[in-house]
Amino acid sequence: MDEFFQILIATVAVGSLYALIALGYTLVYGVLKFINFAHSDVFVLGAWTSFTVSVVVLNKIADPSGVTPWWVVVVAFLSAVTVCGVVGYCIERFAYRPLRKAPRLNVLITAIGVSLLLQNVGQITGPAVARGPEKTSIKDGQTVTQAGDPLATVPFGASPKSMPKLIENVVLNESVMQSGNLAGGAMRGTVVFDKPVTFSEGRQYRLDVTRTVANADGTTRVVVEKLNLDAEPGTFEPGTEIRTTPRRTAAELQGSTYELIRSPRVPIGLIEVIIVVVSLSLMVGLQLLIFRTKLGSAMRALSHNIETAALMGVNTNFVISFTFVLGAVLAASAAFLYPMKYPGLNQTAHGIWVLLGLKAFVAAVVGGIGNVRGAVLGGFLIAAIELFGGWAYAPLKDVYVFALLIAVLLYRPNGLLGRAVTEKV
Repeated sequence: MDEFFQILIATVAVGSLYALIALGYTLVYGVLKFINFAHSDVFVLGAWTSFTVSVVVLNKIADPSGVTPWWVVVVAFLSAVTVCGVVGYCIERFAYRPLRKAPRLNVLITAIGVSLLLQNVGQITGPAVARGPEKTSIKDGQTVTQAGDPLATVPFGASPKSMPKLIENVVLNESVMQSGNLAGGAMRGTVVFDKPVTFSEGRQYRLDVTRTVANADGTTRVVVEKLNLDAEPGTFEPGTEIRTTPRRTAAELQGSTYELIRSPRVPIGLIEVIIVVVSLSLMVGLQLLIFRTKLGSAMRALSHNIETAALMGVNTNFVISFTFVLGAVLAASAAFLYPMKYPGLNQTAHGIWVLLGLKAFVAAVVGGIGNVRGAVLGGFLIAAIELFGGWAYAPLKDVYVFALLIAVLLYRPNGLLGRAVTEKV
């Protein structure tokens, strides 16, 4: 049962990301009635932009405490949104607008071409915008200084990277059992409590140890370190040595204090909560924009008939460009949140990104492409099918997703919330 609720929490977080990406597909289709296959690559661009800006800023400030300032998160998010918004506008203005009255096949081929362009340009290793520490070596009796290894380049290169930890994924529902003074045991890697401590079966425990650490310049700083406990269930009296990882000596733990933390059976991480809250806020904002503003009325007018909307005074070029930018901004928001949960970033043409974009597209189709609420429903439904299907039998988790797509196309071709549209021939 615990595993079921863990998967349920993951489903809500992943479904929020799928929904944000699917909204970009459904917005463009709702207005122009074609699929922007470059949308998933805009998402990838947002993820890599978040990484690059984060690395550059953290490399500049070089905070020895290792704590990321809150404003770095804001800068990385706004940078991803800005870059993706500009790219989304350029795609519409220079790739799609000249083909607005061309056959649909021309637009489809162009969309695929733009997608391939973004993928392959992203794999080029450009100049370094952030480097590691300088390297020194001795050659012919002289000290030679070399530039450090590149940490981030623009374009991004073909090597996988890992997103810096901008936000600590704190478990929000863990509990503090007790606190006090801590000492090291006789053996390295053991600790001794000042109070009796009880460990329950099936639960994990750790120590948050506050201790003083010496800096290289002779000064000291206070750090909080997490030590995992390796102990059998039961009650231990004060003075009993308990093993920990990582291992610390008695000298390192001298004068330290601790908090004994018990992990919950179903942990709820801060990252998951942020993903869900930000995603739902954006979805609600989009709903209000489309159905409660004049700009939203113009977007809905274009979705019915572009020519008629133009005759009624709607600036069609502006509304279409805004729709592309809005979809790109939603993709950028998901792209910023995605590496918070999954830090590994593969090259821009990697199959993982392609599959992620396909699943988001499937979510839009299953929910009813062109329907905003349908895209949100489809995102959560695809995440549930994928994760719970993987729980049942992991090798077929992607098969379940595309089997659902086939079933929906067979029995509800317009999607779960889509409506059939009658066209005059």
